[in-house]
Amino acid sequence: MTDPVIEWLLASDPSIRWQVMRDLQDAPELVWMAERAKVESEGWGARLLACQDEDGQWAGGAFVPAGFTPEEWRAHGQPWTATCFSLSQLREFGIDPASDRARRTVDLVGANSRWDEGGQPYWQGEVEECINGRTVADGAYFGVDVSAIVERLVGERLDDGGWNCERANGSLRSSFASTINVLEGLLEFERVTGGTDQSRQARRSGEEFLLERKLFRRLATGEPADERFLRFLHPNRWRYDILRALDHFRSAAIHAGTDPDPRLGEAIDHLRSRRLDDGTWPLDWSLPGRVWFEVDEGEGQPSRWVTLRAMRVLKWWEQ
Repeated sequence: MTDPVIEWLLASDPSIRWQVMRDLQDAPELVWMAERAKVESEGWGARLLACQDEDGQWAGGAFVPAGFTPEEWRAHGQPWTATCFSLSQLREFGIDPASDRARRTVDLVGANSRWDEGGQPYWQGEVEECINGRTVADGAYFGVDVSAIVERLVGERLDDGGWNCERANGSLRSSFASTINVLEGLLEFERVTGGTDQSRQARRSGEEFLLERKLFRRLATGEPADERFLRFLHPNRWRYDILRALDHFRSAAIHAGTDPDPRLGEAIDHLRSRRLDDGTWPLDWSLPGRVWFEVDEGEGQPSRWVTLRAMRVLKWWEQ
């Protein structure tokens, strides 16, 4: 009998369908790769590529759109249409990094995009750990040599094992959000290149920072560090929630061939508790700010993206 939730997920965009085929249906690689190839020419992937500027950027900027003002940020929230967030979304959609369009994009971004802070070339990285973590993830995925940014991130690790983008302003304690952004980058770098002894050690220490806190608790008091960590968000952009963390630990364990860490159990229980009666998971909240287009039905509605991630995490955990 066909699972109605699986059917609902498949009745969607190629960027979701190929991941359902691979992660939930265990389809042969040739099957899900054929579906993945459609991301560039159909649906959300093609739509996002159509928004690209001739110089390879999106919205004329690396981190914020050209001409964007602090007044708009205060009034409407951080914008999500510039190059860095568009590249990350293409990676999440699963565009083939070896395609001619992807390679041309990487080259154009490298040649023409400069970070708003400092004006440094895009693939040399910015200065903030959160941004650089995502730049490493995108660069490694698309075949760029980001080893210099990785080395910098390894050196910016705090004494408690993680990262905080406020380190330059004096912060001595890691943040959940900064840490997950860096961890995803280090894992992608490791998956593509094998990593270095230092990057693998840094990834393990950052994961330990989250595991010691059961993914959402303060170490000192045991209280939730932020109630929003327990509410599901998409797209995450730079923000943290436990589903994002669980999906990272799933990916890391599959990459390393290791079993799930039992300290994930409390977060798993919360994930199970949020499943709706129809077998889906809701989008609890979304970030304000300028976007190219929406990829979910709205806050409070069942979310295909949240449901896909939740189902593959639980499948991994239960196996």
